[in-house]
Amino acid sequence: MITPGLAELIFSAASMTRWNDHARPAQFTELAKQAHKMAIAWVIARCEEDQGKDLNWVSLVEGGLFEFFQRVVLTDIKPPVFHRMMDKHGKRLNGWVLEKTAAALEPAAGGFFNRFRIYLEEPDFSCREKRILEASHYLATLWEFRMIYSQNSTLWGIEETRREIEGQVEKHIDLSGVREIMMRRDMPDKGLYAFIDLCGQLRFQVRWAQIPRVPASSVLGHLLMVAALSYFTALEMDACPGRRRNDFFGGLFHDLPEVLTRDIISPVKRSVGGLEELIKEYESESMETRLLPLLPESWREEIRYLTGDEFSNRARDPVTGNIIAGLTPSEMNSRYNRDDCDPVDGSVIDACDKLAAMAEAAFSIRFGVRPPALEQGRENIYESYKDCVIGPVDFGKLFSSFLDQDPLT
Repeated sequence: MITPGLAELIFSAASMTRWNDHARPAQFTELAKQAHKMAIAWVIARCEEDQGKDLNWVSLVEGGLFEFFQRVVLTDIKPPVFHRMMDKHGKRLNGWVLEKTAAALEPAAGGFFNRFRIYLEEPDFSCREKRILEASHYLATLWEFRMIYSQNSTLWGIEETRREIEGQVEKHIDLSGVREIMMRRDMPDKGLYAFIDLCGQLRFQVRWAQIPRVPASSVLGHLLMVAALSYFTALEMDACPGRRRNDFFGGLFHDLPEVLTRDIISPVKRSVGGLEELIKEYESESMETRLLPLLPESWREEIRYLTGDEFSNRARDPVTGNIIAGLTPSEMNSRYNRDDCDPVDGSVIDACDKLAAMAEAAFSIRFGVRPPALEQGRENIYESYKDCVIGPVDFGKLFSSFLDQDPLT
C-alpha cells in the first residue's frame, strides 16, 4: 500500500541542502542529487550492457531507492564522518534507518522493506548494482563539486575534498561508462558527459515558476519523486520486472525535454489554442537534434519510447516490435504484463506526476507559504484526479490526503 507518509518521506529530501558549509552558485538538495545519480546510473548500466555484462535492472532501481532512503535519514552527517561511522557502527546506524523508515516503507507491496533490510545488512547482496550506484554517486558529487570549486578555491581543505572525490571516481574507472564519461568531460565532443550535464541542468529549473513556495524544489528533484512513486505503484500492480524498470525510468526521464524548453506551467501551455501542441513539437525536434545525438544510437529508441508519449499506456508487439499505445490499465495487466512486451504505465506516471505536484503545493501551504495561485493549483489537481483509481491504487484517496492541513500520516 502506498501511503501519504511515503510521499512525505521522499519529498523531505527537497529540504536537505548539500554543501551547506561552502559557497554555492545555486541550491543543491539531496532530492535532486539522488535524481541525478539515478540518471547517471542508467548511463553506466547501459554501457555495461553494451560490454555484454549482465545486470539486474530491478536491483539497480531498488538499490538506488534503498540508498536514497538511507541518506534521507543520515544526510546531515558529513561524508567522511558518515563513512567512518558506517565502518565502525554500520549495523546500529542501519538499524536506526530501518526504524525511522518502517512506517512509510513496510506497507509497500512485494516485500520491498524486507529487501531494504537485506540490502543494508548484507554487503554481497546486489554487489554489481551497488558498484554502479557507488560510481554514479561519486560522479554526481563530482559534477556538483566542479560547480562550486571556483567559489571555494581558497577555502581550507578544498584540495583534500577534490582529491577524495576524484580518487573515489578513479576507483571505478574499470566500469566502461565511468571511463567514457571522464574521458569526454574535457573534449569538444562531450557525448555522454554532455548528456549527464544536461540532466544536471534540470537541478536549476525551479518548479511552479513565479509562484512563491517552500521548499522551492527543482524539476530534477520532482522527477525522482515521480519515478519513485511510479515504481511503488508498479509493485502494487505486481508488474513484471521490465515494466517496473520502465515505470521508474519513464518517470525519471518524462520531463527530460524541459531541459531544452524550461518548465512551462500548464496554464501557459493551455492559454492559447494550439500552443501546447507547438511546444510538444518543438520538444520532439530539439530532442532529435540536440539531446539524442549525445547518446549511442542503440540507446536512442529507449529515450524516445519513454519520453515521446509519456502519459499513454503503451507496450510493444512481441513479434513485430511495433508500439501499441492507448492501452487501458486492465489491458496492461491482463495482456502485456510481460518483459517481452516492454510495457510502460503512462497513466501511472501521469497520476504520480500530479501527486508529486500536489505534495509540493501541500507542503508549502503547511509551512505557511500559500499564495492564492498555489492553493488554486492544488484544488485544480485534486478536482481532476479525485476519482482516479489505477489497479489496486486509489489515487483519489492519496490526493485527498494532501488537502488536509494536519501532518500527513
